[in-house]
Amino acid sequence: MKTDTIKTIAKKHDPKRPLAKNCLMSFIFGGSLCALGQMISLFYLYFFDFSEETVGDPTVATLIILTMFLTGWGVYDKIAQVAGAGTMVPVTGFGNAVISSAIEHRNEGFVLGVGSNMFKLAGSVIVSGVFSSFVIAIIKTLLA
Repeated sequence: MKTDTIKTIAKKHDPKRPLAKNCLMSFIFGGSLCALGQMISLFYLYFFDFSEETVGDPTVATLIILTMFLTGWGVYDKIAQVAGAGTMVPVTGFGNAVISSAIEHRNEGFVLGVGSNMFKLAGSVIVSGVFSSFVIAIIKTLLA
């Protein structure tokens, strides 16, 4: 068979994707995640007395932790099936990528499986940098 014929056959059997619906759902869910981030930011700004310059760190860490819990419970994947690219807002997308790698390799043990594979994607920056800054900021806030 010729290559053109195979491409033609494959194109016939390829399911049609609802492009407008997918774009709309991505826009709605991505915007909702950003709005949630803004609400969390305002919460820290007004209730924990962060400044506008420092409120971003605990907001990012909170979004990452929420994403990780939702991924671990299997909820984030169901949301992603509906929302599509809207769930790939950078912070939540990275959080999902980190915990997904850890969950996928949990059978190999905590050190060689979870620990080493969690850091494959963007995990080292997120887990080490953002989470530790979140913990330090909470401690500083509680002691101040």
